[in-house]
Amino acid sequence: MTENSRLTPGDPAPDFTLPDADGNEVSLSDYRGRKVIVYFYPAASTPGCTKQACDFRDSLAELNEAGLEVIGVSPDKPAKLAKFRDAEELTFPLLSDPEKTTLQAWGAFGEKKMYGKTVTGVIRSTFLVDEDGKIEVAQYNVRATGHVAKLRRDLSV
Repeated sequence: MTENSRLTPGDPAPDFTLPDADGNEVSLSDYRGRKVIVYFYPAASTPGCTKQACDFRDSLAELNEAGLEVIGVSPDKPAKLAKFRDAEELTFPLLSDPEKTTLQAWGAFGEKKMYGKTVTGVIRSTFLVDEDGKIEVAQYNVRATGHVAKLRRDLSV
């Protein structure tokens, strides 16, 4: 899959096994049989990414009640993720993808517009993976602020 390939509903979700903030390996296949929101963000502890992560944290109980798990993925190393998790009291897994292989497999790394310039980087993206490991919702270039509220509206949560 090229870095510009985008996933669409019905596609199989590319499996991954990545270290979490504590260095423990987490695989997408661990969530088979459950729905999971996988979201990709550029960098821990930056204003937009902090806002988005805190919105997921603040909505986690309602999402979990609706049968939805949440996983965040960024190119940050586990130590940075641990600091971010602890500072913001995040209660869902943050996974580290410094080689960007998972980001690329999901179409969440590539060219994007930033302040009017074309740059290469993480494309803020959110996916809902169904119980069978298929993409149910694929959203690219999402906004950090207000995105979780919109996602909850879209999913009726």
